[in-house]
Amino acid sequence: MSTVLTPASETELSEILTGRTTALRINGGGTRLRPDGPGDALTTSGISGVVTYEPGELTLIARAGTPVRQIETMLAAEGQALAFEPMDHRCLTGQSGEPTIGGIVAANVSGPRRIVAGACRDHLLGVRFVDGQGRILKNGGRVMKNVTGMDLGKLLAGSHGTLGILTEVALKVLPVAESSRTLVIRGIDASRAVQDFATALSTPFEVSGAAFHDGTAWLRVEGLTAQVAYRTDRLTALLGRDRIDTIEDADSRALWRDLRDAAHLTGDDPVWRILCKPSDGPAIAERLGGQCPLDWGGAAVWYSGPKDAATVRAAGGLATLVRGQGRVFPPEPPVVAELSQRLRRTFDPANILNSGLMGD
Repeated sequence: MSTVLTPASETELSEILTGRTTALRINGGGTRLRPDGPGDALTTSGISGVVTYEPGELTLIARAGTPVRQIETMLAAEGQALAFEPMDHRCLTGQSGEPTIGGIVAANVSGPRRIVAGACRDHLLGVRFVDGQGRILKNGGRVMKNVTGMDLGKLLAGSHGTLGILTEVALKVLPVAESSRTLVIRGIDASRAVQDFATALSTPFEVSGAAFHDGTAWLRVEGLTAQVAYRTDRLTALLGRDRIDTIEDADSRALWRDLRDAAHLTGDDPVWRILCKPSDGPAIAERLGGQCPLDWGGAAVWYSGPKDAATVRAAGGLATLVRGQGRVFPPEPPVVAELSQRLRRTFDPANILNSGLMGD
């Protein structure tokens, strides 16, 4: 029976890792990582709290175990938000944990707004973490500066805890848009949707969401009310006014929360997210069949169905298993695998941090 370790501080976490040779599952808030992996579980939920928040500087520093909900509530009170719009995986995984800001950064979780605002790592200003040898390391800070060495924040974002356990993150935040409007295009297929996405995203009208599911495409525009009205009118005229409806403000925001969290992927089948060129999205979806929503203008394909890992990965793109049993990440090309191994030997030579994510 595995043990659940809950360090209450960075120092305590360092003591746990120093000299350790047995595996650990780094769970954060326990909303993404499967609970049946090898080794003892370690949650960062005890290393919690906002260190500093300066609305005027648009910067936030929080300990890794701080609940995302707490951060979002605090930001909302100042009319600000995490611009990269992190999804809540609990709709897919069925886990009952609480998403943490460290888990968001470690998995580089980024929502529909990525097409205009960038990914989580693009808003990361600095990190503190403990590596597999128990060393406490720091990189970056509150102010965006030119990178003059290895940007460890960019390295840790998306590493899923395999290089080190985050204890503190510094993030850039942005104001919440005054208005949100979504164009709804019904009765089209994935290929036509991606064509419309390409048209809309090539304009100066700053589309901040482009998703498709079950014959309907959605295009989101955010900003000042008058600007949003002008930009959506221009997009409507460009794409064909006779076949486009609109969803306004509160309803638009609710729609994109559901799209962000992939709430439409119900059932118990495995769920995969496949990253690809936007133009390849429709073909990959067609090869897989089943429920294949598109996001990021076609660059993210969601597949929920019974097909095995080999079939999903052969369909194209880079497929990651979000829900289900099996290898989480696709095998790396030899050159990338060698580089990854060198990094792991540097930060986690005993291979104890989330090692179960890297194999079958």
